[in-house]
Amino acid sequence: MLLTNATLATMTGGNAYGLIAEGAIAIEGERIVWAGAQADLPSAYSGFHSKDLGGRLVTPALIDCHTHIVAGGNRAREFEMRLQGANYEEIARAGGGIVSTVKATREASEDTLLADALAKVDALIAEGTTLIEVKSGYGLDLETELKMLRVARRIETVRPIRVTTTFLGAHAVPPEFAGQDDVYIDTVCIPALRAAHAEGLVDAVDGFCEGIAFQPEQIARVFDVARELGLPVKLHAEQLSNLGGAKLAASYGALSADHIEYLDEDGVAAMALAGTTAVILPGAFYTLRETQVPPIEALRKHGVPMALATDANPGSSPLTSLLLTMNMGCTLFRMTPEEALAGVTRNAALALGAPDCGTIEENKRADLAVWDVSQPAELAYRIGFNPLHQRIFGGRA
Repeated sequence: MLLTNATLATMTGGNAYGLIAEGAIAIEGERIVWAGAQADLPSAYSGFHSKDLGGRLVTPALIDCHTHIVAGGNRAREFEMRLQGANYEEIARAGGGIVSTVKATREASEDTLLADALAKVDALIAEGTTLIEVKSGYGLDLETELKMLRVARRIETVRPIRVTTTFLGAHAVPPEFAGQDDVYIDTVCIPALRAAHAEGLVDAVDGFCEGIAFQPEQIARVFDVARELGLPVKLHAEQLSNLGGAKLAASYGALSADHIEYLDEDGVAAMALAGTTAVILPGAFYTLRETQVPPIEALRKHGVPMALATDANPGSSPLTSLLLTMNMGCTLFRMTPEEALAGVTRNAALALGAPDCGTIEENKRADLAVWDVSQPAELAYRIGFNPLHQRIFGGRA
């Protein structure tokens, strides 16, 4: 296939957005074999089946690099509670929050969890998404953690989308282990990680390093096992306080540190040195009505790549729109539209350790989004509007 008469936002650097006016893309199989100015098209590709895009914008397909999209039930009642004055920590300590979703997830069948997840996946696909990350972490026992990961693997068998899975057993302490955090880590979390890895269900390992979850030394024990198993790590860090989670993650060469509202400059510098991507999650900030913004300027100063993601989950971010996420990143955190688009393409790929996508260039997957817009900034500018004209997944429209 040969896509012609298009404006390309290649996201490869150089000028803003890596923009190429009057561009073309040659696709063979699942791969891009050439992209550039149409006037420079090599004759070898002139015989490809041609499709005129009418001057539309083409970007890399979108990537959601942080989701909890497999989960039981919803927490609309807690949404009401927060509006009545309860905060995230108060709800969690009262037995709500993550724990209430754990109960619903344990009780749900695989088929029920899959059906619920697919409704959210379809919303992301409709906005041009071709790759998502899905975490466990609402089981908090061996059987349910494996069930969640099996469901995550099933998604890509019934939808045209790629899925990477992340083990998040260190998400919260279940009620049956109240006050026994270390016992839970040693007798449930780590054995579940080993079992999930043995079953081929895990691509990465995550944890929640926070006062209402786990301390850095407890996360380190989980990360030591991940390292032993050859699995990359990432971390929910500095969302509600600064426990040094991002520094810990960086010390393990983490793919990403996520949330990071309370991250200090030392933590930013550690991430820069380790090549760890910052994943910015404005949906949770918005839903929880937080006021502490992530250190965007410090991340820019130190050259830390910034990804954006929905954090789609039942409690703190019931968000399934990457386009709205882009707008939130700009409006709430003063990211630029170019940073926002990079955040859901090139840098999101970095956060997942997925080097085969996220930009438009030779040898990358032909995962593309064609938009009815006149300039890339429109993607972050509009609110509640989806200008997707066509999604191309692995070279197939």
